[in-house]
Amino acid sequence: MDKQKLVEKTAETLRPFETANLIESMKHLSVNDVFSHPVVLIVIVAIFFFGVVKRSKPVLLSLFSLFCIAVIMRYTMPAPGDDLSVTSMLPFIGGGLLVGGVVIYFSLIKSD
Repeated sequence: MDKQKLVEKTAETLRPFETANLIESMKHLSVNDVFSHPVVLIVIVAIFFFGVVKRSKPVLLSLFSLFCIAVIMRYTMPAPGDDLSVTSMLPFIGGGLLVGGVVIYFSLIKSD
């Protein structure tokens, strides 16, 4: 009887982590909501300190590109319901090319 209660309690606790529930939750999140969540901030800071302490260029370049793409998306994507036009996509394309250029430069061209 105790095992059955434990299994039921575990199943009920893990129910929000089912794939369908996770996808539904992610559909309604914004970039601002994700980056303001304390768990996400703690993970990003921990990865940053790991990259700095180990001097890992791929980790630091990944964090750099993550932050840059988040900032670019925040300021260039139109509000829900607005049209997506070429003029609103030009800053996104330019910023993406700039971030890609920086990552390629530091990972392939510049050597230690």
